[in-house]
Amino acid sequence: MDALQAIFSRRSIRKFTRQPVAGDQIEILMKAASVAPSAGDQRPWHFVVITDTAVLRKLSAAMPKCEMLDTATLGILVCGDEALEKIPGYWVQDCSACAENILLAAHALGLGAVWIAIHPIPDRFNPCREILNVPENIFPFALIAAGHPNENLQGEDRLDPSRIHNNLW
Repeated sequence: MDALQAIFSRRSIRKFTRQPVAGDQIEILMKAASVAPSAGDQRPWHFVVITDTAVLRKLSAAMPKCEMLDTATLGILVCGDEALEKIPGYWVQDCSACAENILLAAHALGLGAVWIAIHPIPDRFNPCREILNVPENIFPFALIAAGHPNENLQGEDRLDPSRIHNNLW
């Protein structure tokens, strides 16, 4: 799948089969995350890779509107580390780029994935920190639920020309 095809056909998948994600696929997802653009090449990120479905179910039970974790066989928690920042304040953008790379790579591998917003939602932030034992100086940012898709959603054309402003607003 080429890059544009992946971008235009990717959808948020929330239903998964019970088939585990292969280790080599997880490695590709982590490589994709690690080459995300980063302000000043600071790469202020850490990841928690979750393959234990009992842990995924525990997270689902602890966080509102995270039922997709009940069938996911993989979770990747993207975290920010302010201590790794060379340019303060950019960890959120850098971690966003990581999360998007993971989503696109998952889709290109034939996997399904969905971005679960964690930061700055206390009802999600705190359970991630507690259940996954994330250190106090690390900020849980986004949890990617992934696995082999058990739903088939087609890409959508969401271009809204009224939101495009040329040269000036």
